Amino acid sequence: MPLLLGCIADDITGATDLGLMLNAHGLPTTLYLGVPDDLRVPQTEAVVIALKIRSCPPEQAIREATRAADWLLAHGAGQLFYKYCSTFDSTSEGNIGPVTDALLQRVDESLTVLLPAFPENDRTVRSGHLYVGENRLSESSMRNHPLNPMTESFLPTLMDMQTATGLTGWIDQDIVDAGANAIRAALATAKANGRRYVSIDARHDDDMPAIAEAISDLRLITGGSGIGARIPQTLREQGVLQNHTGNAELQSLPGHAAILAGSCSQATRAQVAAFADSATTIVVDPVALHGGTSSKEAIADAAQRATISGDVLVYSSTDTESLKHSQAELGVETSARLVEDTLSFVARQLADNGVTKFIVAGGETSGAVAEALEIDELQIGAPIAPGVPWMVSRSPQVKCLAFKSGNFGKADFFERALEMLP
Repeated sequence: MPLLLGCIADDITGATDLGLMLNAHGLPTTLYLGVPDDLRVPQTEAVVIALKIRSCPPEQAIREATRAADWLLAHGAGQLFYKYCSTFDSTSEGNIGPVTDALLQRVDESLTVLLPAFPENDRTVRSGHLYVGENRLSESSMRNHPLNPMTESFLPTLMDMQTATGLTGWIDQDIVDAGANAIRAALATAKANGRRYVSIDARHDDDMPAIAEAISDLRLITGGSGIGARIPQTLREQGVLQNHTGNAELQSLPGHAAILAGSCSQATRAQVAAFADSATTIVVDPVALHGGTSSKEAIADAAQRATISGDVLVYSSTDTESLKHSQAELGVETSARLVEDTLSFVARQLADNGVTKFIVAGGETSGAVAEALEIDELQIGAPIAPGVPWMVSRSPQVKCLAFKSGNFGKADFFERALEMLP
C-alpha cells in the first residue's frame, strides 16, 4: 500500500495526538517511537515518527528530523507533516524554525505553512496571533512554561526570530472565509513575493476543511494535530484513500495501573488533585532526590507495593512557586532530568514486575517512559479525550498505554481513562 503521509512529531504526546486524529478520521496510521530500522516496511497509509526534539539543541533537532524525513521519503511518503504543539512551544533559537528550514530543503521546496490552530481544543489563530481560549498565547499560562516560555503570540514574529529571515507572512480570516481556492491563490502570491512560511488564520473548526484542501499539494506542511483531522477527507476526495474505520482493540489485562505525571501544567495538576483519593499517591521531589533524602529506588519500591492492592499515582506535578523554587536551587535542566530519570526508572521497575497499564502525563516524561519500556511501535486505540488515545504495544510484551500532553484533558481524565479498559 502507498505511504500517503509521513509525519514527524517533536514529542511523543504530539505524535499520539496526531495519530489519533488521522486514524479516527479514516487514515490508517502506525506510530513509531524513533526512526525505524531500514528493514521495517510501513503497513499503513500513514506513519507518525515520534522524536524528542522540542527542547534539545537545534543542531540535534535538525539531525534527527532530517533522518526521519529521509526514512519516510525513502519509503514513498507523498507528503511530509512536521507536527509541533498547538501552542507553538519553542524558543527564539528554535526548534520549529530550524527544523522547518531543514525539511523544506529535504523536499526541495521554497514555501510551507504554519498551522498550529486546533479550534476544538480552543487553539485559534486570529490576524496572525495564536490564542489559547480567549487569551493571546503570550498572556496565557504558557507565558510561564518552565522549558519554553511563550512571551510572543504573533506567529510571523515567532517564526522570524527562529529563522532570522523576515520571510513569514499570514493569510487573514477573510481569505479563509472565501474558501480553498482563495487560500491557494494567497499562498501562490506569498510564494511569488518571496515568502517562505505562511501562517493561516483559523477561528473555527469549520475553517479547517478549506485549509486542508488548499494545502493538499504542498510537499511539506507544519502545524498541530487540528489540521490532521481534515487530511483524510482530502485524500478521499482525491481518490487515493478508501474508507477505513476501526481502532486497535484494547486488551483485557490483569492487575492495577500506574499513572506517572511529570507535567506541571494547570490541567495535569487538576487531574492529579482529582484522582488523589482514588489511588496511592507518591510525590517525586527533585530537591529531595538531589539531596539524598529520597531516591528513585525507594519510590519504585513504594509504587510496586501499592500496585498489589490498587492503582498508583506517582507525580512531580506542583504549583508554579514550588517549581520555581526547585529550579532556582537545582537549575532547570537538573530539576527536569531528576524527575524524568525517576519516573522512567519507576516505569521500568513496574513493568519488570508485571504492570501492563500505564498513563503518562507530560511530553518529556512520556518520551522518557517510552524509552525505558523499550517501546518502538504503537497501534492507535480508542480516544480518551481530544488528542489523547489509548494505545496498544505488543513488544516486548502487550501493554495498554496513554501518553497525555500536559495541557490536555479535563480534571477527571485519569478516572475516565481507566474506566475505558476492559
